[in-house]
Amino acid sequence: MPQTPNEGPHEREMLDPRRYDVSSSLVSEYGLSDGEVEEVIDLFDALRGWHSASEAQSEASRRYMKLSENDMRAIRFIMATTREQRIVTSTMLAEHLRITGPSVTKMLDRLERGGHIRREPHPTDRRALSLFVSESTQQTANSTVGRYHLRRFQVACEMSSAERRTVTAFLRRLAEVPLLDPGAEAPQPG
Repeated sequence: MPQTPNEGPHEREMLDPRRYDVSSSLVSEYGLSDGEVEEVIDLFDALRGWHSASEAQSEASRRYMKLSENDMRAIRFIMATTREQRIVTSTMLAEHLRITGPSVTKMLDRLERGGHIRREPHPTDRRALSLFVSESTQQTANSTVGRYHLRRFQVACEMSSAERRTVTAFLRRLAEVPLLDPGAEAPQPG
């Protein structure tokens, strides 16, 4: 797998829990053999590799389209919501992005100046405007981000149903691991 700029030849080694005092005791507690520990390291190395590749692709798309991460999220939301035959307003967008109304207005002004969106009168609410993504931005988004999503979807389609369920269960369990309070004492094993 090609390395991204943040990866070095020793990144995989840094995933080995036996290298850290707090984690090495967990390896003993779970009774894992060296081979099983290597499987876990391979799993997290693959996850790290996918995360790095995904971040690199997102960054490349943002750079190509000259947009920030929030700009891209806004465009995706407007495109998806419009595809559902729903009218998008700045209030809806602010709620989706979890930013203030003035911040959304500033973003929309910038996106409109860049030719990425247009605002039109709302068909039923005279106080609101409807938001639309420009045709050229839709085409660019579909040919960059859309193609990448399609490739990822194809990889998932090539897996068996059992494999997809296993990966899904693993990722959900991983996402449910509670955040640590950096100031709290580390739990003692056993």
